[in-house]
Amino acid sequence: MLWRLSKMFQFAADRIIPDSFVFCVILTLLAFIFGLGVANWNVMKLVLGWYNGLWTMIGFAFQMSFMVVCCGAAAKAPAVERFLARVAQMPKSTPAAMIVLLLFGFISSLINWAFSTILTPILAMQLSRNVKGLHFPLMIAAGYTTMILGQVWCPSASVYALVATKGHFLEKSIGVFTQDVTVYNPVNTVLFFVLVVTVILLGVYTRPPKNELIMYEAKGDQLSAATVEADAEQTIADKMNGSRILMFVLGAAGLAVIVHSIWTKGIMKSLDFNFVIFMFLTLNAFLYNTPRKFVDAFKDTMKPAAEVMLQFPFYGGIMGMMTASGLGKVVADILIKIATTDTIYVWSFLSAAFVNLFIPSQGGQWIVQGPILMDAAKALNANIPLVMNAFVHGDEVTNLIQPLYVIPALALVGMKLKEVWGFMAFICMFWLIIASIGFWILPKFLM
Repeated sequence: MLWRLSKMFQFAADRIIPDSFVFCVILTLLAFIFGLGVANWNVMKLVLGWYNGLWTMIGFAFQMSFMVVCCGAAAKAPAVERFLARVAQMPKSTPAAMIVLLLFGFISSLINWAFSTILTPILAMQLSRNVKGLHFPLMIAAGYTTMILGQVWCPSASVYALVATKGHFLEKSIGVFTQDVTVYNPVNTVLFFVLVVTVILLGVYTRPPKNELIMYEAKGDQLSAATVEADAEQTIADKMNGSRILMFVLGAAGLAVIVHSIWTKGIMKSLDFNFVIFMFLTLNAFLYNTPRKFVDAFKDTMKPAAEVMLQFPFYGGIMGMMTASGLGKVVADILIKIATTDTIYVWSFLSAAFVNLFIPSQGGQWIVQGPILMDAAKALNANIPLVMNAFVHGDEVTNLIQPLYVIPALALVGMKLKEVWGFMAFICMFWLIIASIGFWILPKFLM
């Protein structure tokens, strides 16, 4: 039954969902059209907002691209492949393999979303090689879901970390809220674990018939320099290019930075985005123990990063248009005006889910919606941390529809958006329904 239901979404995806870049351009045009009326038909204002927004994502685009390259190189290293292969040999059935994948995804997402984004599809590839009968597009979609769902119960999520920091831009209005109040309150905790169980059940029990099964097929890798180093007489330049000492020094320096950061800050506070990338960069220095191997490994994984580098600035352009036109505030204001004390949490969730389609950055979206939601919460005497929870759930759930953060995973496994989008939308439907009911009912009993 679940497979037939999921096929309805995948049927639509196969026919109407284009490649991820085209999807991004269509969202850009929709943001422009909707924003025209709000901006009094000031075309140039929107165009300039789009232009200025492009550059707000340049740094993030490079970070994400570099992450794909570093993690992709590590994933292809023979030592890592052997280790993941041993881990992937533990489950002996398709349900067990799916459970291992999803539990790994949830646990890693609570540590760091970037860590989860990359390692989950890598583990999915290894599991697919060892356990036959796994539907690979569903594995990628469900694995990606664990990353974004993990953010609603993760203390380092943008909004939770921001409002726990003294001096944040809404401090005068709402004060400071620590994570024990925002992240780990009863409503958010219960709803998170209900959704975790739901995603695991969907992953295990959404089973295709054999004739519709799509299993992972490893793409042939190009021959790397690691396998063609010659034993012929070498020049001084050749010896430097093949020096193990240089890479050992580089790796040792990186390892010293990692140990120092963990020792002085602790693991959780160290695991920011740059630190996760740096750990993989350092790991590659040991996995590819000569400069020639190191550089060639990065060249092999450079192509998948191209889509990431191209598309992230365009999403920044969408954010720029939404801010310049004021469309985000208008949408949020309309929805919040119809809310009551009992329904403010549901409307906060739904409004954030809609706006996230056009502003796929939690921090950027909070700047637009945060003041409106907090004013509404105070006016209705609602629970402010719970409104934040509803916002974060809304911000995350439609990441299953707009594809910004799944692009690195798709790039690593060589898949197109339409191959997984239907399953993402299928899971999104359950999340939307369960969270809407949860934010309506749970506050009456748990707050």
